[in-house]
Amino acid sequence: MFFVYILEMSDTTLYTGYTSNIDRRMDQHANGKGSKYVRARLPFKLIYQERYNSKSEAMKREIAIKNMKRYQKIKLINNSREYGLEGAK
Repeated sequence: MFFVYILEMSDTTLYTGYTSNIDRRMDQHANGKGSKYVRARLPFKLIYQERYNSKSEAMKREIAIKNMKRYQKIKLINNSREYGLEGAK
């Protein structure tokens, strides 16, 4: 199982990533062992995630989300909350 996730940083910016273990990755980020971007903007909130069966699918989706404008990401997040979804897939 692979995950694509969006974090909201302390400065309200959004960070998108993918991982094979969401709990481990959140711990890495929280402990300053994740990306430099997240480390510089702690604390963060996990605000969105999607599950995929393959790494390839997750990586493609990560790129697609990273290419979205901020308002599009916020719409994606809000739609998932409105419908009580974790995210697509």
